[in-house]
Amino acid sequence: MLRAKPEYIAWLAPLLLASLAAAEAPPSPPKAAETTGRFIRVNRDKNHVPLALETAIVRCAPASGDGRAITVDLVAAVHIADPDYYKQLNREFEGYDAVLYELVAPEDSKTPQPDAKPGNHPVSLLQNGMKDLLALEYQLKGIDYTRKNMVHADMSPDQFARSMQRRGETMTAMFARMMGYAMTQQGQTTDGARLLAALFDKNRASALKRAMAEQFELSEGSMAALEGPNGSTLVAERNKVALDVLRKEIAGGKKKFAIFYGAAHMPDFQKRLRDEFGMTPVDARWLAAWTLKTEAASKPR
Repeated sequence: MLRAKPEYIAWLAPLLLASLAAAEAPPSPPKAAETTGRFIRVNRDKNHVPLALETAIVRCAPASGDGRAITVDLVAAVHIADPDYYKQLNREFEGYDAVLYELVAPEDSKTPQPDAKPGNHPVSLLQNGMKDLLALEYQLKGIDYTRKNMVHADMSPDQFARSMQRRGETMTAMFARMMGYAMTQQGQTTDGARLLAALFDKNRASALKRAMAEQFELSEGSMAALEGPNGSTLVAERNKVALDVLRKEIAGGKKKFAIFYGAAHMPDFQKRLRDEFGMTPVDARWLAAWTLKTEAASKPR
């Protein structure tokens, strides 16, 4: 990771944290319309100084407006974050009948344990390394998956592999598609030199967090390039599995749901909830995942 060429670092990090990471793991509220297709942002002060990387919770409900009907909150996540972010999410999750969560895992190990050691998969190793580098916490350590309302809603590794084979996908091809998109954006949206400089900053963790947080805002186009017109196993096919679980939970009589997945999954979820469930965004709020405010930035000018 640290030896990557400067022009690749700016897109590689947010891609792995916001999307590939999901395959292995797992201000005042804006109007709902303002969050359509947007689930991650950098909140800045009046001087445009970054204050926090934030993720959205977007509530979807039937377009009929029946307040007694089923609601589904799309709870966007980043997979490494400040410990307080996961504490807040744990409090949020108490209020749902069911929280559908992502985790590509075998059938007999769907409930992550907080004391589990990181896996040997390259993405797990990268996540753990980035957690230490940025002085953040790992999602599987911070979220309490043992609650009774936590419901696994994702593929098994075998299902994931079969889907990729059926669709003729390879990780190499997806990586190449991402690289092609990133290279067309060079000089327009990224500043790899800034990320490299952050590695040598005296407060490296804070400098890297600020630089990488701003790249998260630019990742939506790269994810669209990864999905392509026919979707992908990484996002679309896993989302279909999650919504099949949602249907089963609804049939069981539950009404208040959260879908807790990486931010990269949320635009597709929102579209499918509209097309398949007749739901539309009715409310949105934001949680601070990474605190970016520095001591220097907080002093009066």
